[in-house]
Amino acid sequence: MKLFIFLSTFFVFASKSSDGQNLGVQIIASGTNTSIRGMSVPADNVIWVSGSNGTIGKSVDGGKSWRWMVVPGFEKRDFRDIEAFDSSTAIIMGVDNPAIILKTIDGGATWKKVFERAMEGMFLDAMDFKNEKEGICIGDPLNMGRINKRLFYIIRTFDGGETWKEVPVNQLPPADPGEAIFSASGTNISFFDHPDFEYGFVSGGLISKLFMIGRPGKRSKSVLIPILQHKETTGAFSMATDKQKRIYCIGGDYKAPRDYFDNFYYTTDAGVKWGSPSVGPPYGYRSCIRIIEDKTLVACGPTGVDFAPNGHKEWKKASLESFNVCMVSKGKHVFLAGEKGKIGRLVYR
Repeated sequence: MKLFIFLSTFFVFASKSSDGQNLGVQIIASGTNTSIRGMSVPADNVIWVSGSNGTIGKSVDGGKSWRWMVVPGFEKRDFRDIEAFDSSTAIIMGVDNPAIILKTIDGGATWKKVFERAMEGMFLDAMDFKNEKEGICIGDPLNMGRINKRLFYIIRTFDGGETWKEVPVNQLPPADPGEAIFSASGTNISFFDHPDFEYGFVSGGLISKLFMIGRPGKRSKSVLIPILQHKETTGAFSMATDKQKRIYCIGGDYKAPRDYFDNFYYTTDAGVKWGSPSVGPPYGYRSCIRIIEDKTLVACGPTGVDFAPNGHKEWKKASLESFNVCMVSKGKHVFLAGEKGKIGRLVYR
């Protein structure tokens, strides 16, 4: 395993918003040969990231210093999502065929392969964990079973990621022609605390939908998101939810990253009705959205970082720095990560 310590330097891009609030991004690490799309913040001082070239990063002091590692035998793999429970235990997801999931319980010193699946068209996209035992992972639609339909590939774990089982074919939601999932930030699937729905996910491409998967004995449903779609490069790339009925969906067209037409919609009633900001939307295509608290949101993409003190009304530009993923700690600290190992912290209070 290749390890080295990167003592981060700090740079702040900050400005005063129209209401006098400090708003900007502090760069706390950069220069590592990896494109980061996975991030998990299990505690205010513990941050894990995962990316291309088999690279994993970890900080145990709130981002002041970083330990970088390349997982032996997986130097060419792209780990686009990571779920961490503390400074010792983490699970990483490798996209492409064969799909793989690895787990560490010793802080990244060693990794164990806990899942592998080779299949034509296989491509995992995102994970989410309900607690330290129960998790879910979703992949692109595949032609499965004897039916002539493409079905979203879903696997689940009930033992902390030690073993994974495929969801039976008759329980997998079908995909429309040209519909898929974007592996942009590991944030397009989420567990719910809803009485009727166990989890949900968003799709994109020629059509973009919100899927709400029913609990045992309850019906599932899917609804169209009025977000930009009808091209392979468009749709919903990320979702954030209060785990009840409020769901925020963000995306756009990643081939037109500065366009902000129809790139953000929200629902407060599980997809019955949709709304968009009454003043200003996020400023371009965005690959990730997170809830900081209540209606306060953050989003990021290749053309910058946006902040919304009220996501139902207006978004504000926080930075022109490019990032792929953002996450919020329990203490409401917001971290971001992107290309060339760049990691930032949102300054907003």
